[in-house]
Amino acid sequence: MASDKKSKLKQNAKPRVHEELRGFEVSIDTFGELKSNLPIEKLNQFLNENVDDKKLAERNDYQKIKRTKKKK
Repeated sequence: MASDKKSKLKQNAKPRVHEELRGFEVSIDTFGELKSNLPIEKLNQFLNENVDDKKLAERNDYQKIKRTKKKK
């Protein structure tokens, strides 16, 4: 019975998010389209600033590219 209570609490609990994304919600409508309350441009900007690009990580000039992006 205790595990049932924990699983229900986990289902209702909101995940921890980065401060800049607080309030961000995403859902899928009946046509399979993603609906969001945050403009895609702002989400992309956040991802560019905070997430490393795994495809570029093996390049020798990756650190230089990364610094250039952050300055913009």
